[in-house]
Amino acid sequence: MSSETLALAKDLIARHSVTPEDAGCQALMAERLGAVGFDNESLRFEDVDNLWSVHGQGGPLLVFAGHTDVVPTGDEKHWTFPPFEPTEHEGMLFGRGAADMKGSLAAMVVAAERFAKAHPNHRGRLAFLITSDEEGDAYNGTVRVVETLTERGEQIDWAVVGEPSSTNKVGDVIKNGRRGSMLGYLTIKGVQGHVAYPHLAKNPVHLVAPAIAALSTEVWDEGNDFFPATSFQISNINSGTGATNVIPGEAHIGFSFRFSTEVTAEELQRRTRVLLDQHGFDYELRFEVKGQPFLTERGALVQAATQAVEQVQGHATELSTAGGTSDGRFIAPTGAQVVELGPVNATIHKVNECVAIDDLDRLTEMYFAIMESLLVD
Repeated sequence: MSSETLALAKDLIARHSVTPEDAGCQALMAERLGAVGFDNESLRFEDVDNLWSVHGQGGPLLVFAGHTDVVPTGDEKHWTFPPFEPTEHEGMLFGRGAADMKGSLAAMVVAAERFAKAHPNHRGRLAFLITSDEEGDAYNGTVRVVETLTERGEQIDWAVVGEPSSTNKVGDVIKNGRRGSMLGYLTIKGVQGHVAYPHLAKNPVHLVAPAIAALSTEVWDEGNDFFPATSFQISNINSGTGATNVIPGEAHIGFSFRFSTEVTAEELQRRTRVLLDQHGFDYELRFEVKGQPFLTERGALVQAATQAVEQVQGHATELSTAGGTSDGRFIAPTGAQVVELGPVNATIHKVNECVAIDDLDRLTEMYFAIMESLLVD
């Protein structure tokens, strides 16, 4: 089992699938799954490849979800080993996507191969929902596949997303929810002029400064037992003409909310506008909701996942909703129970991304245990 998962992970890492490119990863996975009885369907939307692969008939439906695309490498001269030449070194597998998330994909496929051979007539269906648009805009990936499945009347009961959820050792954290994510794009309109004649101009940076202070100190909510308090963070501020003696005419601010289930996106938008209006300047504002918060409370899927960790690792796991967003945000609104279980996340998106080789084997065993727990009577 060890050599199978490691070998497949290396085959996947060797493919230059920088988002939104798939670079043949899904074809490789489909070939492996098809050999053990999965029915494969390629769903391409715009420039994004997606794979929907199913084994079995009837319900319930257990889906393993993930992505083949990876983030850019940055300057490759800073890597100890070439990022697309998977390298084993001191018990670790190095390469772009090793932890996020080609290692998980390899473990999923090998676990599914074992499961299909051991339980060819299992109850319900086991499926894969794989995209190449998770690290990018995420407009034509999982969200489009979920829309297609919904139009067909498909109902996902359980979804395991292979995102790197672990902190110190594989399985120590399972994500059973995520905060909502919303972006804001604010333009403050002033009047351009000479810095020596400020009375003839309106400096948009000066105008917005008190509003920034108000937004950044506002208590949006207190969080709850499952989520931390909602946070507001400015990510970009741009203004100026490039000259040192010109008061700019406009300022542009990008900001982000990560919000709990204690507040809605609509309420955050309304309260933001109220705070801005109190400062009496002219502005334009638009919002982009990237994902709603979701929570999977204790039930069949959480139980199966926590038991799998305990069975393989011999220790309990922690349920968490911390971190960024994942494609689970597109699956959860359908009514599906969703968890994220994957490798240690310490090196994701970094130079010298890597995963412990032994963790690939343990993750394979965990995925297999979840399949047996939910689909074997």
